[in-house]
Amino acid sequence: MMDSTNKQYASVFEETKAKLHQNGVEYEAHGEDSDKCQAKYFVFNSRTAYTIPILAFAFVCHPEVLPIYSELKNRSQKRMQNVSNVSIMGMLIMYLLAALFGYLTFYGEVEDELLHTYRKVYTFDTLLLMVRLAVLVAVTLTVPIVLFPIRTSLTTLLFPRRPFSWIRHFLIAIVILIFNNLLVIFVPTIKDIFGFIGASAATMLIFILPAAFYLRIVKKEPLRSPQKIGVLIFLIIGIIFMFGSMILILLDWIYNSSHSNQH
Repeated sequence: MMDSTNKQYASVFEETKAKLHQNGVEYEAHGEDSDKCQAKYFVFNSRTAYTIPILAFAFVCHPEVLPIYSELKNRSQKRMQNVSNVSIMGMLIMYLLAALFGYLTFYGEVEDELLHTYRKVYTFDTLLLMVRLAVLVAVTLTVPIVLFPIRTSLTTLLFPRRPFSWIRHFLIAIVILIFNNLLVIFVPTIKDIFGFIGASAATMLIFILPAAFYLRIVKKEPLRSPQKIGVLIFLIIGIIFMFGSMILILLDWIYNSSHSNQH
């Protein structure tokens, strides 16, 4: 009786496997007791150093605040605060859902880029191609919004007293785009870019610079007031996060490069 049942399950498994391979789905079966198919609340490995920098980079929206504020109708601080709240909440929900379902699908086999992980399972899938196209369109439409404050900052920093020039305007934009394309081509994974920028620029924008500006500009409160003590603690935490994350990321790069050279 048991032998016939096992044979029946085996035949059903082989038929299902054949159908999945015909549909362009590739997979590797693991037992129920396998550690690869168990969810873990906390995982500590070489990629843990990228966690805080990537989270910081994901919620950096400071450079886009002024361009968006200038386009608001009947703009005010309250309306801009509502826009910020809705935007950050929407980002949080989308990031959380993508990370949650991606992890529950592949567990410890999730790669740095989630869509590449799905591509290993679905060799050719229309829905996956549509998602990748949507990501491409979203990134392409984000470039002008991000390019505007970068170009304005560089112009103000390098040419503070020069009149406006369309040639300089386009040249700065071209140089920035070429630099971005070179990063995309030569950097092996997007994790390295997000990790390094998150540990340096994002930490500066979120933790260090706002606290430093408050301590420098606000003169009416004494240094030992609760507000300035809290801001000072915030500043120290930001500095610790920045240097600690950058050191761990650099050590991970050195270790991985030496490990790959040995193989």
